[in-house]
Amino acid sequence: MDKKQRIIKAAEANRQIAFEAERYIWKHPQTGYTEWIANEYLIEKFEALGYKLVRADQDPKHGKIPGFYTDVDTGRPGPTLCIMGELDALDIANHPESVNGMCHSCGHNAQAATMLGLAATLKTDPSILDGLSGKIRLMLVPAEEMIQLAFRSNLIKEGTISYMGGKVEFLHRGYYDGVDLALMVHSGNLGDKYDFSCGQGNNGCMAKVITYKGKSSHAGGAPHEGINAQYAAMLGLQACNDLRETLQEKDTIRFHPIMKGVNCAVNIIPDEMVIESYVRGSNIEAMKRENKKFNRALAGAAAAIGCELHIDDKPGYSPEIHDVAYMQLVEEVCKDLAGADRVNFEYDSWSTGSSDFGDLTCVMPGIQFTSAGASGTAHGINYYLTDPERLLINSIKAQLLVADKLLKDDAAKAKEIIANYKAPYASIPEYLDAIGDFILDRDVVEYEENGNVKLNLAK
Repeated sequence: MDKKQRIIKAAEANRQIAFEAERYIWKHPQTGYTEWIANEYLIEKFEALGYKLVRADQDPKHGKIPGFYTDVDTGRPGPTLCIMGELDALDIANHPESVNGMCHSCGHNAQAATMLGLAATLKTDPSILDGLSGKIRLMLVPAEEMIQLAFRSNLIKEGTISYMGGKVEFLHRGYYDGVDLALMVHSGNLGDKYDFSCGQGNNGCMAKVITYKGKSSHAGGAPHEGINAQYAAMLGLQACNDLRETLQEKDTIRFHPIMKGVNCAVNIIPDEMVIESYVRGSNIEAMKRENKKFNRALAGAAAAIGCELHIDDKPGYSPEIHDVAYMQLVEEVCKDLAGADRVNFEYDSWSTGSSDFGDLTCVMPGIQFTSAGASGTAHGINYYLTDPERLLINSIKAQLLVADKLLKDDAAKAKEIIANYKAPYASIPEYLDAIGDFILDRDVVEYEENGNVKLNLAK
């Protein structure tokens, strides 16, 4: 039996552990940095398989958060490939199967279950590692979905985390130290036509919490004594919207805010209004440039109404750019596994969504591709995992076959991809320094006694 058949056989032998994990995690969704139920379940399963884990909830230097990793050593020197899955769910209370307002309409339950199935597969047939060089790092990561921005900003203030997104937080903590390549599969609705798909990459994003503060008063009896924070927020958003025609198509900038009222009642002038938003874009420089425009518009609106304004800008995700040679290798594996007509890799396609996998491609070659088996719209109320065999087991097979292709023959393919990859940043510290330029956390409108208004937006 050749290596491919051994991988397929071992993966299929562990379908039940993957299926059970997927159902359990689906029924216990939790959002970013609170995924304790899935985390504990997976830790127990990984340790029962004999894996020694590096746990983020036992980190002596940083705050306790979910997530962990383990290294599988081939016994021969070579590069380290990190294969990972995500833990977090979404706030989506109107999904029919939401639990406490949360649901895995993102498909991360499938990713996490796949990682457990993959870990079990490596234990079922250790000969899968025969002829390979280097290490395979198996990792479960929290907080991919950039939601609950105010909550995460508070975690930063408390010192629990340093970054909003899970992967950049793991970069900061050193959990990717020594990793040379990254690999991940996402669930998707590819219909009946394709089993695997992949595009060139997707937008990055930065996270914004915008707080207008006014003065409450009686809405009917004394509106002149108040300062309406809601009006300031509405004016600020209109000004941002009016900037859309100045955005360049090539940068694929997206600004999509939500308003979250505070202390609101119909007979009271609202004294506080919180807005959460992203600024997305295809490159970091464009995101920085356009964010300055949005901040100026938001601050100008505050000054027009007489409100105070606090802007809390944090790095979110960086643009995700797939290395062509790495993408071609994964495409070959997928075609060999599923058939050429079942695979759709588009080298000129670009998504305006975002993923923190982009943080990894800033410092190493990485591929995030899609495996079919879901139905409905991602992040929607009709999203379900409908074909676990097609999604979970295919994902296990594909990732292990990619690992084999990369690390066999003294890891020749991996070494070639690593050597030729032109990372946007030379190191993790250099990357973390670069995204630090996004950070702004202060009051940005100052009212002077002489009647002048000063905008304090400069970094």
